[in-house]
Amino acid sequence: MNKSSPLLLSFVLASLAALAPFAIDTYLPAFPALAQDLDGTTLQLQQSLTAYLLPYALMTLWHGALSDSIGRLAAIRWGLGIFAVASIGCALAPDVETLWFFRAVQGASAGAGNVVARAMVRDLFDGVAAQKVMAQVQMIFGLAPAVAPIIGGLLLGIHWQAIFIFLFLYALAAMLAAQLVLPETMPPDKRVPLSAKQVATSYRQLFSDTQFIRLVVAFGANFAGFFVYVLASPVFLINHLGLNEHQFGYMFVPTVCGMVLGSYLARRAAGRFAAQKIIRFAYGWMASAVLLNIAVCIWLPANPLFNIAPIALYNIGMALAVPVMSIAALDRMPRLRGTAASGQAFVQMLLSTVSAGLLIPLLWHSPLGLALGMAAYLLLGWLCARKSVVWQQPVV
Repeated sequence: MNKSSPLLLSFVLASLAALAPFAIDTYLPAFPALAQDLDGTTLQLQQSLTAYLLPYALMTLWHGALSDSIGRLAAIRWGLGIFAVASIGCALAPDVETLWFFRAVQGASAGAGNVVARAMVRDLFDGVAAQKVMAQVQMIFGLAPAVAPIIGGLLLGIHWQAIFIFLFLYALAAMLAAQLVLPETMPPDKRVPLSAKQVATSYRQLFSDTQFIRLVVAFGANFAGFFVYVLASPVFLINHLGLNEHQFGYMFVPTVCGMVLGSYLARRAAGRFAAQKIIRFAYGWMASAVLLNIAVCIWLPANPLFNIAPIALYNIGMALAVPVMSIAALDRMPRLRGTAASGQAFVQMLLSTVSAGLLIPLLWHSPLGLALGMAAYLLLGWLCARKSVVWQQPVV
């Protein structure tokens, strides 16, 4: 067994999970430049997010099952290797349609790191320790959405192609770190044969568990409430708040600071408070932030400080709830943690995909529309969470 410290393990697992937000957020500041160079429209560039997210959501159903079959590290190598090649394809894209294609390939492979990282946390740690490490991973992972658009803005000063070269190098570095630091937590004697029939049987078992469905939908809806703003950020920040492509950090730094603070509080709360108390407090906090957000949009003029602060506050509650809900969902199927992690990531990204392709273009015409979108997702999350095991009874 690898003797790496929990902090180093958390850092590498977080770097694997962070590949997905890096692949989304780094190129957002480049939308105007991409539209000009590839002769596309804002809507066409927005659909490159859908081209990434839909295959991402679909393939998350396989990444965990694959890691249950061939091992965690092999699944990481395959996923990140394909992602690296697709990143070069994006950098060389001559038109929007080619960009869509390689973004789809990126999406199909990027989830391997995220899914396998979640499963490995639960493979390596138990109980309160698992909650603490999951919170630590989330805290480090939470920095990605803040750093990514800033890096993207800096690389845009070279050329938008430099952004995809960066993603290529990131994938290779993360793959190497995983190989050097992470132990193989799925030994051959515990692996499950991979077949379409076996995968279908596993998912039928998984999604027949009502508690699992409630937990993962609540988890995904909470995240989607924030992700509405991530996906709409080119329009929200530039058109409504008057910022430019080099000022995306005005939103991502404070909102991710909120996420990091919430993850820190989750780590401190693990073992001190019952999961029931943590979840109820988190939803009360998120609801207060949503109401503040709506009030700001109705009664105050559009302003970066007024409109971004409620999103950052929301993220504190969202991140506070993540470790408890994620661990509870993974524990529903102890023998199929890779598959359970895939199911969790699939639901999360499916909601984000619906946002990118359908809801965001309907909501981004005003800050109030986006605020109502956040409120709707929070309501969905609360309706599911309040009937889940972590809401109804104390879980330490």
